[in-house]
Amino acid sequence: ILSASRDGSIRQWTREGEQVGKPWNSNGRVRSIAMSPDESMVVSGSADGRLRLWNIREGSMVGNPWEGHSDPVRCLDWSPNAQEIASGSGDGTIRRWNMNTGRQIAPPTETGHGRVYALKYSPQGDKFTSGGEDKVIRVWSKDGELLMEIEGHDAQVASLCWSKDCAHIFSASYDGTIRKWRLIDGKELVVFRGHTNAIGSLCLSPDESHLFSAARDYSVRIWDLKSNQQVGDPLLHDDIVWAVDISPDGKYIASAGLDGNIYVWSLEVALKHAAGYDHVRVLIHCYCLL
Repeated sequence: ILSASRDGSIRQWTREGEQVGKPWNSNGRVRSIAMSPDESMVVSGSADGRLRLWNIREGSMVGNPWEGHSDPVRCLDWSPNAQEIASGSGDGTIRRWNMNTGRQIAPPTETGHGRVYALKYSPQGDKFTSGGEDKVIRVWSKDGELLMEIEGHDAQVASLCWSKDCAHIFSASYDGTIRKWRLIDGKELVVFRGHTNAIGSLCLSPDESHLFSAARDYSVRIWDLKSNQQVGDPLLHDDIVWAVDISPDGKYIASAGLDGNIYVWSLEVALKHAAGYDHVRVLIHCYCLL
């Protein structure tokens, strides 16, 4: 597990909660991180507008920071082939970077979002989608050509993910909803309701059977994609939850937020127990905030 913090550190943890090695110092508040598809590298985005590439095994920064953004880097994603990285910023642009050189591949994409809060490559790597302050989801070609605009949320779009077949996009918003969209025409198919405050993070299980969301209502929620309903009770923190992710094998959920902890949850146990789920989590004590 990798965590990023307001204190400028990036830390690595075992699933059992043991810290691995020393913290990595990014010299400033970290606003976003993304791990490479082969799990050998991680890129971080900071409040100073810079990106930094890290070698996970060595625990050290690779080269110099990448410069270009004029505002905090709020979201990052790797292309599926791991050859490029896309970054979204409060400056309203998306920039694509060559991961080997740290240089921009093309001119920045002026998104029209205002602040860019969400960014995600399609599984095929030929498109990416973005969301931000203006409540609109935009789909772009890999080269930055606008392909589609999708409207429906009532507040900023904070997180996005794709189905594996690229037929659908899922979005999470500060309006407290998750929505499923059909890519071919941008039609809204499902609205998931249950959170009572802004949703900041969203991820899809590897087998695409469940969605996981983290919100300012102090909870992580699990959604069944056959019934399109919430399953189990909310998994609770003691403060706002900023981030949620699932392990590659689909067995564990990790969540982190303002209570200064990372929780690791057993998905199997969480789905079986509608209540009394405190025993299904491992608590990692740190000051973690993505």
